Amino acid sequence: MRLSFVLSACATATVALSPLLIPAASELDAPEAVIANHSPHAPAHSSVHGAPAAQAIGLTEISKASQECIDCHRKESPGLYQQWGDSRHYRGNVGCYECHAADPDDPDALRHYDRWISIIVSPKDCARCHSREVEEFLGSHHSKGGRILGSLDNVLAEVVEGNNGLVTEGFPGGVSAAAVSGCWQCHGSEVKVLADGKLDPATWPNTGIGRINPDGSEGSCSACHSRHRFSAAQARHPDTCGKCHMGPDHPQKEIYEESKHGIAFFAGIDDMNLDANKWIVGEDYFVAPTCATCHMSATKDQPVTHDIGMRISWNNRPVVSVRPEDSDAKMNLPGKDVPWQTRRKSMKNVCLNCHNTQWVDNFYVQYDGLVDLYNEKYAKPGRALYELAKPLKNPVPFSNKVDFIWFELWHHEGRRARHAASMMGPDYTHWHGTYDLAKNFYTEYIPELNELVEANKHSDDAAKVEAAAALEAKIAEVLATDDHKWILGQMDPQEAARRAAAAKEFRSRYDK
Repeated sequence: MRLSFVLSACATATVALSPLLIPAASELDAPEAVIANHSPHAPAHSSVHGAPAAQAIGLTEISKASQECIDCHRKESPGLYQQWGDSRHYRGNVGCYECHAADPDDPDALRHYDRWISIIVSPKDCARCHSREVEEFLGSHHSKGGRILGSLDNVLAEVVEGNNGLVTEGFPGGVSAAAVSGCWQCHGSEVKVLADGKLDPATWPNTGIGRINPDGSEGSCSACHSRHRFSAAQARHPDTCGKCHMGPDHPQKEIYEESKHGIAFFAGIDDMNLDANKWIVGEDYFVAPTCATCHMSATKDQPVTHDIGMRISWNNRPVVSVRPEDSDAKMNLPGKDVPWQTRRKSMKNVCLNCHNTQWVDNFYVQYDGLVDLYNEKYAKPGRALYELAKPLKNPVPFSNKVDFIWFELWHHEGRRARHAASMMGPDYTHWHGTYDLAKNFYTEYIPELNELVEANKHSDDAAKVEAAAALEAKIAEVLATDDHKWILGQMDPQEAARRAAAAKEFRSRYDK
């Protein structure tokens, strides 16, 4: 096991984002553990009431091995050296070797001068001191982000958008540059170690949140705590999440910026106290919440969590929104045993630091209403129609126009609307969400399905004729429902009269 001499000293406790009692020495390669001393005034090398010499957190001094690294890298990599010098690790005498040390038998062990090191510092390495944080993270969907090889997104990047033109030693048959520089940079690559101990360039550098590391661990702590400052303040800032949570399919960063929360944050950023050790909403800051505030950070009633799913009550990633415990169960994550009601209560506990109970409860009525609208009006009937269309189209994914239309309906427009409602972003809920959803459902999706019906209803293949009839009947059934019959000119007469009266009153106020 890598750096086994560290483990015993770190196993006794965990402090979020701070180094713990890690062994230290000035001349020895394998430092010895020190014991916490609760007197802030005791000299580092004295004893108090007979207790061994110690300090509160970190190491007594920089180890000999780390000092060797520092002497070189302060000249060769001054930027990295200065980043580390601005970190909490520096304050705790946690140096290069304490994180990068490796055993010769490690899959990614590399002989560097007279030391065995690993280029990658994985969650397994971080867990030597931050065991609770890593355990929570490994139970989250973030850590599983690298498991995308069978997804539709990956088919797009590797096949539809890409080719096998990027040839490396680890991928002699080639791999898609679109996947390497796109999907993998957020989701994480599966890092390949070459025969000489170096890392394959198609898989490294990579800080994807679900990176699959050579030591078998999943994830990358530096996805949020960038090396070599590993800053809590940076992880608390919304821009950090925006590396991945942005764009047409999940624009949480853009939604946050248009929301009242985002407006308040950027207007009052100087009062956010992002560098604070104790960062409790309502106590240490009150201007606005960030992504971390709602999903991870401490309140006066609950601790920090590194499982970002523990406060969400809907999983809006799939075609049809589901409860998070259901999606956790599919991946056998610990959250499978945590019902959405418990998670919602935890999120409400965050909200109640700035809002009253009625405000919070009413918000969730609005949010649930939008999710229900999407699920019932578009997702469920849209999915049923797509399933019926499969016998009538080319079976190769994304070789049909209807494949792209349906994919973007749920994967882009539907997600935008749901995510925006969850974060109170009105423009993204409506114009970038439900408007695009409706426009493309009625003017792209239904017409394309009708074309498939017309192209196959007189086919010589009896199976296709039968499938076309089934799809045609389902289209008629969907459009005849209360949600869709307006397009057939069959709106309820009372509703039509009410809308006509409202339109007349509106014109009387604004028409000349």
